[in-house]
Amino acid sequence: MTSSVGDIWRYREVLGLLVRRDLTVKYQQSILGYFWTLLEPLAIALTYWYVFAVLYDTKPAGGEPYILFLVSGLFAWIWVNGVLGEATTSLTLQHRLITTIKVPRELFPIGRVLSKFVEYLAAMPVLIVVAIACRAHVGWNLLYLPLAMLLEMVLLVGVALLLSSLNVMLRDVERFMRLLQRVLMYAVPVIYPLTKVTESRMPGWAKTVYELNPLVGIFELHHAAWLGSSGAPRTGLIVAAAVGSLLCLLIGWVVFRRLEPAVLKEL
Repeated sequence: MTSSVGDIWRYREVLGLLVRRDLTVKYQQSILGYFWTLLEPLAIALTYWYVFAVLYDTKPAGGEPYILFLVSGLFAWIWVNGVLGEATTSLTLQHRLITTIKVPRELFPIGRVLSKFVEYLAAMPVLIVVAIACRAHVGWNLLYLPLAMLLEMVLLVGVALLLSSLNVMLRDVERFMRLLQRVLMYAVPVIYPLTKVTESRMPGWAKTVYELNPLVGIFELHHAAWLGSSGAPRTGLIVAAAVGSLLCLLIGWVVFRRLEPAVLKEL
């Protein structure tokens, strides 16, 4: 794994080219271009705000505005959703390039993770404007944001490596991920506060399994960064997120390296 990281660092310029290419291809024939990065999540956020805040009167812990809670989680979710959708096919859709140039193959799924991260950063001004409009109590709690982004990056790199290699060997992975993307959004606290789960009638073991999902701790960090009065996430959630993200990275890297010869042969 250490040698692989060294190879990726040596080819970091190629990685940058892959990221710029992905972003250019996405917006090259678009009139609005960059503004789609802002309009799409805003439209989704307003839809969920109307359903859950207006119709069902959903409120996060601490009494913070629901729209800020929703946007802070939804923007982070769009990063996850984009990686699950595009990194899975990052090898199969680029098979000609992969088999004709000699670079570390890990660059291709990692490039998709980074391109989605750039889109997440590009949408950050909207989140800042919403926080200002809601008069959010932002202070030292904003330090949770870099930690949340780091853990999310580690987790998604592992997921991208794992899914991209498995999808070459078994194309059902791509179809399964389409289903999982729809389910996963409601399996983590993106549009509802975690208290809805902890205070529910679910059995204790089910709540424990739910909180072991590293995405739960990651999204709690994203919410805590912008919702000052909600308090810090529980230490157990942060530990579960860190351990789960690192474990996912290790598994993804090992599986990718083990399957690489077979993947190249299949491509």
